[in-house]
Amino acid sequence: MTSPQNERATRRELLRPVEYVGGSLIAAVFVAVIAYFGTHDWLVTLVAAGGVFIVCLVVLALLQLAIKPDAFEAAELGAHGDAGVERDASDGSAEASDPKH
Repeated sequence: MTSPQNERATRRELLRPVEYVGGSLIAAVFVAVIAYFGTHDWLVTLVAAGGVFIVCLVVLALLQLAIKPDAFEAAELGAHGDAGVERDASDGSAEASDPKH
């Protein structure tokens, strides 16, 4: 069995941040075109485009956090973030620790 640390990230996983920035950029350009032809003022256009870019990027990032991780991500999280999980030395099983006790 290979560990998640030895597996290389796929191209899709590596380009995921580029997709978010690209989608935000497309939305910003769309708003910039509408703002410029509506006002003919570059300052309003830049402020509108910048605002839409930032808001769209933040919303896409927050939506990504809400998505349940797939098997690879879950294995990677399990390998690195075992906080709150106690390992039983006898059989290697994991049991969630209860902070109340």
